Amino acid sequence: MLPSARKQPRGRRRPDPLADFFDAEVVPMLKAASGLRAVAIFEEMQRRHPDLSDGARRTPERRIRSWRAIHGADQEVIFRQVHEPGRMGLSDFTDMADLGVTIAGERLDHRLYHFRLAYSGFEHAHVILGGKSYVALAEGLQNALWAFGGAPLEHRSDSLSAAFRNLDQEAREDLTRRYDALCAHYSMQPTRNNCGVAHENGAIESPHGHLKKTVKDALLMRGLADFDDLTVYRRFIDEIVGRKNAHNAKRIETERPAL
Repeated sequence: MLPSARKQPRGRRRPDPLADFFDAEVVPMLKAASGLRAVAIFEEMQRRHPDLSDGARRTPERRIRSWRAIHGADQEVIFRQVHEPGRMGLSDFTDMADLGVTIAGERLDHRLYHFRLAYSGFEHAHVILGGKSYVALAEGLQNALWAFGGAPLEHRSDSLSAAFRNLDQEAREDLTRRYDALCAHYSMQPTRNNCGVAHENGAIESPHGHLKKTVKDALLMRGLADFDDLTVYRRFIDEIVGRKNAHNAKRIETERPAL
């Protein structure tokens, strides 16, 4: 059917319940307090205009959403990332303390170093005792590269601010040189996302949550979170990550020649 032959969209069949006061009362409220929820504004309008029925709630919600899209605060623009085979690998750490893992009855305060290739989704995780550090990053990264058998063109990490904490200027510069030298050894270009801008590390931030939930599910199915020793727990993590990599086997094999 030609567009000219289609039915015209039907217009409003009922009177606009906001016609008398949206511009005069609702808009000034939105300008004065941009964080006001639509439901709070609707309840206030009901107090001011008792004849406004509960069934009209969706109308002000749509009208307020449209007004904010045009006149509200500017929204951050995030462009979709397109990943190429062999181009980028990412590293980060995730805290695992809230899972309640114990070794021979003693609580294990630990983190997971997490590496991921952006294109294929290949992952590697390594149990880290203590906090973030260059040593933990270097050990985990090298284990990941050797496990896969190749290195990407770029390696992205966070700002390494946690590793720099409590270090003087000379020590920070030395750590930076060591990190740059490590990447150069594997022919990778080191890049860092801006501090506090998580979406720049988006190819690993979301998988962080998935990995942690997968570990939690596996612990629940296991029936207990206690392990005989650290080696057994590390093997437990390796098995979980191995199953995740098996799901991406085709993409991983596609990316391998590009590294």
